[in-house]
Amino acid sequence: MSQPLNDPPAPPRAHDHGERAFVPLGVCVLAVSDTRDLQSDASGAYLAEGLAGAGHTLVERDLVRDEIELIRAKVKGWTANAAVHAVIVTGGTGLFARDVSPEALEPLFDKRMPGFGEMFRMLSWHEIGTATLESRATAGVIDRTVVFAIPGSRGACRTALEKLILPQLDSRTRPCSIGGMIERL
Repeated sequence: MSQPLNDPPAPPRAHDHGERAFVPLGVCVLAVSDTRDLQSDASGAYLAEGLAGAGHTLVERDLVRDEIELIRAKVKGWTANAAVHAVIVTGGTGLFARDVSPEALEPLFDKRMPGFGEMFRMLSWHEIGTATLESRATAGVIDRTVVFAIPGSRGACRTALEKLILPQLDSRTRPCSIGGMIERL
């Protein structure tokens, strides 16, 4: 007899930031889509607004088609820029033939962050159930820049940004965060 999955305990939240100061990071947002353009890309716009609202600097926002070389070229250009600390790629993480964001990015990772995809799917389970199995969300570090690849739906972007990405980009998050250790990547 199987038991229902219970909601996981809420992650610890640090209300006392102590001596840590907020450090705004430079972030780029890339939408991967064959059907949208920048004007109709609600998910990319949501990410850009959320990052700016949290105090980070949007260095650039762009959109490319679901093609490995286009995704790689854009992300490699951004990760070569010292002003860019993080890149968020939205779209192209599903199972359809044209979904190639993980194939484009994972070979470029100097270090993988498997916990990101695992946590994203765990959180998504509580929102969309077994459909989370279709997500190939992934993350890693390329040239000292953290890169997140998430699904293109606005709901997935909300989950990833609010529950995982923003807390990790915030240098004040305890016990540790990517934002607090960005110079050590």
